[in-house]
Amino acid sequence: MKKVLLVLAVLFGVAACNTFEGMGKDIQKAGETIEGAAKKK
Repeated sequence: MKKVLLVLAVLFGVAACNTFEGMGKDIQKAGETIEGAAKKK
């Protein structure tokens, strides 16, 4: 039973890392878009 919980914890940890990485990329893309709009003015 403990092994199952450990495996689930590791999987959730990996999923969370991927989620934060994706969120970081989204924020970076939004920042680039805002920066591009500011340079056009």
